Amino acid sequence: MNVSRRRARKGDGERLRDEILEATERLLLETGSEEAVSIRAVARATGVTAPSIYRHFEDKTHLLFEVCARQFELLDTAIEHAVAGVDDPVLALLARGRAYVRFGIDHPEHYRIMFMGPAYATPDQWGDLLQTGSFAHLVAGIEAAVDAGALEPTGDAFTTALHVWANIHGLTSLLVARPTMPWPDLDRFIDEHLALCLRGTSGPASTEGTSGARAARR
Repeated sequence: MNVSRRRARKGDGERLRDEILEATERLLLETGSEEAVSIRAVARATGVTAPSIYRHFEDKTHLLFEVCARQFELLDTAIEHAVAGVDDPVLALLARGRAYVRFGIDHPEHYRIMFMGPAYATPDQWGDLLQTGSFAHLVAGIEAAVDAGALEPTGDAFTTALHVWANIHGLTSLLVARPTMPWPDLDRFIDEHLALCLRGTSGPASTEGTSGARAARR
């Protein structure tokens, strides 16, 4: 849809930037493909010229990553909401895993852009995903499980968190890339996958929580 627009007044630049991001988000959701989201299409949707967009974003790649970065702030919020009130650290890790995978399934194009694209297409400011809130919270969750005696780490919590993320990212990527495969019951499969991952990287873990993990070591 082409939207006519008057010349922006002084001070409206930030508002226009937000409108461009919102229009890009809508196009990404409507088309389900980053290839279908062009600068020209975004310009039509916001009623501005392409040069107006380039004044705010270096190129399409930076624009798309900015849109996805806003969504991945919501990823951290969704994960923290999932673990709210879960006192057992192992059950909290499982809840984190389920929330992460579900977010990837619900936002497949965002997930592809942020985590599955080639490294050369990633702008520098998003090159280090280990600084994101969700990963920092995962490290804290691993530390809590270790402190509770539920996990016996083979290394530091940061390295263990990398192993856990690598495993759960692998599953999420498969689900995003091949959603029509005959997957088993997803929540149960995620729990089993995470339990195997935690056992393999950090010693025993159980979907029954801390007490189950302790019993498994006897």
